[in-house]
Amino acid sequence: MAQSYIIESMNKKFWWLTGAALVGMSSTLWQIIEKVSLLKNPKVALSCNFNSTFNCSDVLNAHQSSIFGPPNAAIGLAVFSFFLAIGIAGLTGSKFVRKFALAIQGLALFMLGFTLWFLFESTYRIHAVCIFCLFIGTSVLVINAVMLRHNFGERIKRWSIRGADLFGWALVWLIVAFAMLLKFA
Repeated sequence: MAQSYIIESMNKKFWWLTGAALVGMSSTLWQIIEKVSLLKNPKVALSCNFNSTFNCSDVLNAHQSSIFGPPNAAIGLAVFSFFLAIGIAGLTGSKFVRKFALAIQGLALFMLGFTLWFLFESTYRIHAVCIFCLFIGTSVLVINAVMLRHNFGERIKRWSIRGADLFGWALVWLIVAFAMLLKFA
């Protein structure tokens, strides 16, 4: 009975945040493993190389994949670990100070901007897409949607009740997918 109450009292949005962080962590970890394989043997056939379009080797070897110095995946692993900690804290009932919650939103927005930039670079400059980047991008989008509802839930209540905010995020992702599809079609 007590356990049922605890589960019911948990905020559902933090389940989404935790799940998205886990997917992002798994994807970045896999990218790190693939990058290490490439460093050991530049001619290795990676598990995520499907064809000339979905080709992780081309993406991971490009300079954009290490734009801040270390591989982007290593930075992503750290950031998704942070988001996982936030999700778990939210699931356990922690309340976040407003400034901290807004800082989390800021990090999520930065990651969204960085992800969109990287997908643009991957599609239009590198001319290949890493399948794990798509999972990472989806995770970042979900994290942004969750944090937006958490931070501004009362202000966007009218839109969120009908799911318009989620429709907006899905529309962003569809536009990105369409822009990528136009390049490779």
